[in-house]
Amino acid sequence: MSISTPGGEQHRPGLVKVGGKPAAGAKPGAKTTTGGGKTPPKGGKGGGPRKPITPIKVNQGRNWGPIAMFAAVGLIAVGIIGWGAWAAFKPGGAGYDWETRAGAIDGITHVTTELKSNHTYNPEKYEQDPPVGGTHSYVWQQCMGNIYDAPIPKEHAVHSLEHGAVWITYRKDLPADQVAALAAKVEGKEMMLLSPVADLDKPISLQAWSYQLKVDNASDARIDDFIGALRVNATQEPGATCQGGNTATGDKPLTEEQAAALQQQQG
Repeated sequence: MSISTPGGEQHRPGLVKVGGKPAAGAKPGAKTTTGGGKTPPKGGKGGGPRKPITPIKVNQGRNWGPIAMFAAVGLIAVGIIGWGAWAAFKPGGAGYDWETRAGAIDGITHVTTELKSNHTYNPEKYEQDPPVGGTHSYVWQQCMGNIYDAPIPKEHAVHSLEHGAVWITYRKDLPADQVAALAAKVEGKEMMLLSPVADLDKPISLQAWSYQLKVDNASDARIDDFIGALRVNATQEPGATCQGGNTATGDKPLTEEQAAALQQQQG
């Protein structure tokens, strides 16, 4: 027996009717797809030729600019370190003790016999000229980088050496530009003094306690070596001052009365 719906149309199970009104929520004019498929995008299969994509080039080479720069900086740094190490540990370099450095200076003289440190108000005669030590005045010559344009009493200068000063002397006929070069090494530097000396056998002579170096020219590199090794180090009284000494020039040391007057003046 068959069952029929009103209107006489027979119901057939499994039959899907296509067409008719669009589904609820669909926009007017929207195309209906069948079978759940998607509309092929433009340029896809069936949509015409696809626009070619420009390939991205990857640079496989090294950037040698920064590498070369770092290499150059490294070589410079190694050179600087190497130079510093050589300068410090060459014979007489800063890496050695001051006596070794002094002994390595070509032409330096070192008095190894004991030099007296006695004090006196009397004029003294010395074995070396200029002297490098021995009995000397109670008053030292001020050596705070002082530049003296006339000879100073040797007895006062020797007392400065006892304190650790380097005393640079020069012959009166030394050219002015060389005198100025020497003054530049002394002026304003504690434990240093400069003065001319009459009848000096060499144009320039440097003194520290028990050490002496004589040179012909102010540009001689040994001058700086002498100062660097012996200033402050060659002393009989470590920590002694160079301030408050005699500043008068001349060839006679201060008498006891003059020394007392100077002391009173300085308070």
